[in-house]
Amino acid sequence: MLNAKKDLLGLPPHDVEAALAEHFVVRGQPSYRVEQVKKWVFEECVPDIAGMTNLPVAEREALDAAFSLVEPTADTVSRSSDGTVKHLWRLADGELVESVLIPTKNRLTLCISSQAGCAMGCTFCATGWAGFQRQLTSGEIVSQYRASQRWGFENGHGRISNIVYMGMGEPLTNRKALHPSLTILNQGYGVGARRITVSTVGVVPGILELAEREEQFRLAISLHAPESDLRSQLIPLEKRHSLEELMAALVRFDRAGGRRITFEYTMIRGINDAPRLAQALADLASTVDAFVNLIPYNPIPYQDWKASRGERIEEFRSVLEARGVSVAVRVPRGRDIDAACGQLRATRMTSGVSQTGGDPGNRRGPAKK
Repeated sequence: MLNAKKDLLGLPPHDVEAALAEHFVVRGQPSYRVEQVKKWVFEECVPDIAGMTNLPVAEREALDAAFSLVEPTADTVSRSSDGTVKHLWRLADGELVESVLIPTKNRLTLCISSQAGCAMGCTFCATGWAGFQRQLTSGEIVSQYRASQRWGFENGHGRISNIVYMGMGEPLTNRKALHPSLTILNQGYGVGARRITVSTVGVVPGILELAEREEQFRLAISLHAPESDLRSQLIPLEKRHSLEELMAALVRFDRAGGRRITFEYTMIRGINDAPRLAQALADLASTVDAFVNLIPYNPIPYQDWKASRGERIEEFRSVLEARGVSVAVRVPRGRDIDAACGQLRATRMTSGVSQTGGDPGNRRGPAKK
């Protein structure tokens, strides 16, 4: 489209500034208009151009004709008994994605989606039951942050301190949108790079690209098994990017310096919690000085697995600590609203209707969170 609007939410700050400067020069407007609009976008998080009230009406109309500023609408807001809040967002084309706000004593973490659905096929995760629909744009990723931040202020939660790309989808298979969104959140909205974590099941080319960036964004690896054969049963991507290849990429990422790596390890009773695996997990973690999150398995539709018993989880934790590995057992958050790790999109699937109206019985198996 020759006259396609530029998305104000999907452009890095310097591109926003350049585009606005050109626009207002053509309009014969003073240069301070650029800073006015940038403040509305990045500081005030105004939900639409009409809300930029210190611009003349004619300038708002001209701006609206040249640029878009579109946020998702809240289809459903679910609140957990533990304080976790899940938003089901409806995008402009009707697609639905989820984000989760997780409050703790010292921080407010936002878990955001990078895709509508997921194509990774991980067997422990509900998101992919409805299949992969499409990639999100950088603006749609950023818009989840803006809308969630506004909701947080309006409901007494304060400022979002941490962002994790652990919602629906595999971020590193949407790198065209991921990298601009990281820049926008960091440079435009002032979220520190070390407070932004990208989660992946092991897309090696994406890990290597992320290692090349100057900013010290953090990386979380959905590991879930320390042996290749077992991991391939849980994560189909293992057949494309083996554990050996993944670890080589993580060594390069670690050598870039100042970038913490976390191993996410969902503990599933009788599947990946054999005692011998704890030592193998410690071997991998020690290689890149990774922090390990042990995650009790969260139930999902169409899968009858159970979480490992508490004593087995404690055994894993003890082995890792004895080996000098930093480890924590993650306390499940938001289970009662299907907002815990691996559960996103679960409620719509168990109702028999996917978020896009499909029949889950005709879809692929489960996928990454």
